[in-house]
Amino acid sequence: MAELSEFEKHRRRLWAIAYRITGSVADADDAVQETWLRWQRLPDGTADSPGAFLTTVVSRICYDQLTSARARRETYIGTWLPEPLVTVTEGGPEERATLDESVGTALLTVMERLSPPERTALVLHDVFAVPFAEIADVVGRSPDSVRQLASRARRRVRDEEPRRSVDRAEHRRTVEAFLAAVTGGELEELLEILDPEVVWRSDGGGKVMAARIPVVGREKVALFISKVVRRFVPGRSWIAVREVNGAPGLVAADPVEGWAVVYSFTVLEGRVVAVDAILNPDKLAHLDLAALRGEPIGDTTAGEE
Repeated sequence: MAELSEFEKHRRRLWAIAYRITGSVADADDAVQETWLRWQRLPDGTADSPGAFLTTVVSRICYDQLTSARARRETYIGTWLPEPLVTVTEGGPEERATLDESVGTALLTVMERLSPPERTALVLHDVFAVPFAEIADVVGRSPDSVRQLASRARRRVRDEEPRRSVDRAEHRRTVEAFLAAVTGGELEELLEILDPEVVWRSDGGGKVMAARIPVVGREKVALFISKVVRRFVPGRSWIAVREVNGAPGLVAADPVEGWAVVYSFTVLEGRVVAVDAILNPDKLAHLDLAALRGEPIGDTTAGEE
């Protein structure tokens, strides 16, 4: 089918746009599927530029999703974090192009504070180089208004996004040191790795036990981690370094208890300045935990109190 072949050329880009606008794997999947259905119904030869047409369609769908999701997230129990993208190892150049810094958990969390028009304009223009005139068709504004939306969103993100290391090797070393300190029960080493003002955010969505407000400060976060570790079951639960939203993070699970957690880190100058723990099972349902599984830990493993 010619229409399927043409659509597949753009599927990867469409999904990337959808995930960045919505912050949800499930919503991104739904948006791409709905875009495909609309593409099928389009008479042959109607779209002069299939890529531009499909980008506009998926963006409109996601814009509507985001607008309705705002109301749901206002009543969300605890902290709302984006659904994680997790792989076993760092991808190749093509994968890295998709999982760039614009998909980082910290940035997506900051973008959650933007209005739907601001977020849509920022993602489409700054990440995917969509012209303002085309974005105007998506959000129902004039091109000049869209330009202002993107500019305002850019300033907010620049002001609110936490400072972080851009050195992947440093980031990975810090995450591995954090893991070693946690699993080894080395409190002093853990305190050295944590920034004095470190922030721990947990997203349980009211489905599992999790801290409903952020835990702030080195000593408080270390104490909280010690409570988390108590749920680790020797020889059964596992935790492993995995790629989380384009940067080294951690995945932990217990196949018997049936829980899983994905940890994303913000690192600066060799210290952890933020940890985002996603526990809500609805947000982890898309993960293949069997493929992500690490070796069981001898004395410890992971979850949340």
